Amino acid sequence: MQFPALEKTPSNRRQFLGITGVAVMAQLGLGLATIGALPQPAGARTATPAGGGFPPLKSVDAGLLDISYIDMGPAKGPVAILLHGWPYDIHSFAEVAPLLTANGYRVLIPYLRGYGATRFLSADSLRNGQPAALAQDLIDFMDALRIERATLAGFDWGARTADIVAAIWPQRTTALVAVSGYLVSGQEAGKAPLPPEAELQWWYQFYFATERGRAGYDKNRKDFNRLIWKLASPKWNFDEATYARSAASFDNPDHVDIVIHNYRWRLGLAEGEARYADLDRRIAAAPTIGIPTITMEGDANGAPHPPPAAYRAKFTGRYEHRDIGGGIGHNLPQEAPAAFAQAVLDVGLG
Repeated sequence: MQFPALEKTPSNRRQFLGITGVAVMAQLGLGLATIGALPQPAGARTATPAGGGFPPLKSVDAGLLDISYIDMGPAKGPVAILLHGWPYDIHSFAEVAPLLTANGYRVLIPYLRGYGATRFLSADSLRNGQPAALAQDLIDFMDALRIERATLAGFDWGARTADIVAAIWPQRTTALVAVSGYLVSGQEAGKAPLPPEAELQWWYQFYFATERGRAGYDKNRKDFNRLIWKLASPKWNFDEATYARSAASFDNPDHVDIVIHNYRWRLGLAEGEARYADLDRRIAAAPTIGIPTITMEGDANGAPHPPPAAYRAKFTGRYEHRDIGGGIGHNLPQEAPAAFAQAVLDVGLG
């Protein structure tokens, strides 16, 4: 099934057959629903070059953060916001973004809190990694850029963030693409023990629960995250230049604090913030998602992920699941960019 189809601003691929579908759609003139984006606010700022074929980074004061992001494509096109996870960055979408802009999309790719040039506006803010905080960051980002609605697409932390926003703020979300499906859960659910094999996959979560783990991650973050890339995508033969391009984002001064807090919060070993208490309660209720959705999974995902049948009932609107073959691991957008872009195009068709 394919469906008839989010700025105050400073700042060796395997699935190319899907490009054919993109081109055909463009040639046939299949309409993309235009989402109203208000004019760019005053004070837009351009920051340092992003590299990897991206235009220069921009940044925007949004809520607690100065968010660094990529902005590509026509200013008045339908908006797609692409969300990375840990330990990845905006370059997971380096080949996805041009496929979307070629089909009329405005593509926004923000660095999450604790990554790249994104910074807290106040030194007093808690370096908080709880999922509710990241979801609120996305809403604040959209508000700052005057984006009323957008298609959200992501993986890992990015998929969880997109899922939460789609569930809690459906009026802000046109459609959803989520690698590994429904990742919405509260802190209490995270405390529940899992079968031994599943617990083994979460080894780094327990490592991060210790002060030795914090110190080890801080000292060895780039070697540590290279290992995660290999374990999570065992058949992806990325080269060192590809890894180094993304690994630069881990030099963010808040990176370690955000990552450690995120995983400790999940285990109930770290407190969240009172400002997110109501949102946390709504997340803990595991609400359904009613907007058009495509979920995706690579056939060689070495990271913990639920089977599609486990979350099917959580999607109550038009829905499709796609399994992507060819040795595709956890970083699906970077390993299979054409398949990921095709899902965004398909789910957004009206």
